Amino acid sequence: MSYKVVPFSASISSKGSAGDVAQQVQSCIQKETSSGWEFVSCGNIDTTIEGSNGCFGIGAKPSSSTSILVLVFKQ
Repeated sequence: MSYKVVPFSASISSKGSAGDVAQQVQSCIQKETSSGWEFVSCGNIDTTIEGSNGCFGIGAKPSSSTSILVLVFKQ
């Protein structure tokens, strides 16, 4: 069995709604299932983005955290 993990990021306008996001998720799922993949689940992956020291401390950036939504498929 093969698995495929697809990152997902919704793109909506300031007047967008949860329904718009759901439609984008549905479109992504339909695209993968039309290629023979079966949708399994979705979930979040929490990760840390490393900061940088900058040049002599100028422009230094601290580490930050982010969460990435992924859709999991199997074949």
